[in-house]
Amino acid sequence: MEQQQPILQGKNLVKRYGRVTALDHCDFELYPGEILAVIGDNGAGKSTLIKAVSGAVVPDAGEVFLEGKRVNFSSPLDAREHGIETVYQQLAMSPALSIADNMFMGRELRKPGIMGKWLRQLDRPAMEAFAREKLNELGLMTIQNIRQAVETLSGGQRQGVAVARAAAFGSKVIILDEPTAALGVKESRRVLELINDVKSRGQPIVLISHNMPHVFEIADRIHIHRLGKRLCVIRPQDYSMNDAVAFMTGAKEPPQEALAA
Repeated sequence: MEQQQPILQGKNLVKRYGRVTALDHCDFELYPGEILAVIGDNGAGKSTLIKAVSGAVVPDAGEVFLEGKRVNFSSPLDAREHGIETVYQQLAMSPALSIADNMFMGRELRKPGIMGKWLRQLDRPAMEAFAREKLNELGLMTIQNIRQAVETLSGGQRQGVAVARAAAFGSKVIILDEPTAALGVKESRRVLELINDVKSRGQPIVLISHNMPHVFEIADRIHIHRLGKRLCVIRPQDYSMNDAVAFMTGAKEPPQEALAA
């Protein structure tokens, strides 16, 4: 995997907020087809890192590359247009709108011809058919009515819709921020299955999570963030959860080979 070119890469990223340095010459690599988990203590700067590579924050220094080409995202919309979809912990959904409307928020389909171009009418049948197809692809068969309001769904179903939306439009990279944080055991399990389904379709995923069992179950590699930079990268089969926590908190020094990863 290391011989491949990263699909998404950050080099020497720096971000300061006044006297606080959130990113301190940080590096980051996501390779094609992998699930990369990003873990770190609260305040380590992992959220700022993800925002820097997804357009939500403009770094003060450093470079971001997508498929080997340097990019300068000015906003999350800009990153989205380049094929990077982010599902934030807050989900960024409109509860009163339907599933189909939420799937297409900000990229609604208009009716063909005059009705769409001049009267701005939405092509609801096309949007609903597409939304249904994408939910079915990911096995979200429990959602019967594509027109039902998102507020009527369970937490797991809402997260499922958000992941399906990211998978449908995130042509190159999907970033998931704490996707199981507010879910019970059964719903968390379904979301993890969804993530694996998305990976099986060849889409690389960045997973930010505090849930160590989930991270060790589905991640191919684990990026450990500490004090504003990447401390090391480990593979879950080579280390224990206790090792990861010890590296993350500074209780234990990572081995040299992990530092070079």
